[in-house]
Amino acid sequence: MRRTTRFRQLLEAPVILVMPCCHDGLSARVLEQAGFEAIAAAGFGLSGSLLGLPDIGLLEGQELISQYARICSAVQLPVFVDLDTGFGDVNNVVRAVQAAERAGAAALFLEDQTFPKRCGHMAGKQVVPVAEYLPKLRAALAARRDPDLVITARTDAAGVLGLEEALRRARLYAEAGADLVFVEALDTLEAMRAANAVLAACGTASMANLIEGGRTPLLDAAALQELGYAVVAHPCGSVFTAARALQEWAAHLRAHGSSAGFTGRMLDFEGYHALVGLEAIRARQRQLEGEGLVEAMGNEPGEVEEG
Repeated sequence: MRRTTRFRQLLEAPVILVMPCCHDGLSARVLEQAGFEAIAAAGFGLSGSLLGLPDIGLLEGQELISQYARICSAVQLPVFVDLDTGFGDVNNVVRAVQAAERAGAAALFLEDQTFPKRCGHMAGKQVVPVAEYLPKLRAALAARRDPDLVITARTDAAGVLGLEEALRRARLYAEAGADLVFVEALDTLEAMRAANAVLAACGTASMANLIEGGRTPLLDAAALQELGYAVVAHPCGSVFTAARALQEWAAHLRAHGSSAGFTGRMLDFEGYHALVGLEAIRARQRQLEGEGLVEAMGNEPGEVEEG
């Protein structure tokens, strides 16, 4: 089954899809091995992982796409990706969507912020007029070659122009054909219910986005499903956790001059190789090299007896 088709099945299932974000191929493998059915990759974690910088629109489109390709290659799960504002006009959106498809993405989102964008839970963001965003959304919908690729519309209007404008945009984006709508940074249960009521009336699925320390309440999956969400993304936990763990290891090493005493909080040599699949790679190598040897031996010229 194509990963796009699998993602649609998960989106349409009666149980909310819990979707953590990775920030690289290694974190993607950890999430897959933890048993999640789909994962995401977004600009917040990639900005930190690739650049060591905040999510303020510094990553270029092809930098994101290249990392998405690596992540999709590392796992078998459907991967939901972030296309920011589309990296330009409608022509750039078409190119970005098709590049994300080639990279292996099962779903993506496109937001209505101005460029350069910033994390949706930061202060100071701005949004473009609806008349500027809708052509980009239509371009994304028209650009996909796989009809099962899920196109998500995101609005950041709630924190800029107020809840009513965010709800108006959510309805317009749903009516334009978005498969999933993402009203970012809602800060009360009442606002979350209102957004889901608008989208339910349109027959369009709704997505929540929960950041530790962000604006939206950190509800569990059952509570979010009760509010009407079909999907919940956790975009920052992997990079936050990795950063804290590295800080703690670095501090221990600096203080003690050795990792001794810290090893219980780390994978060991063999544990890490199990995570990254070394034995499967070695088994494949042995098989292929063995087949090559048999083939080569079969093609050796035979000896001719002297008569």
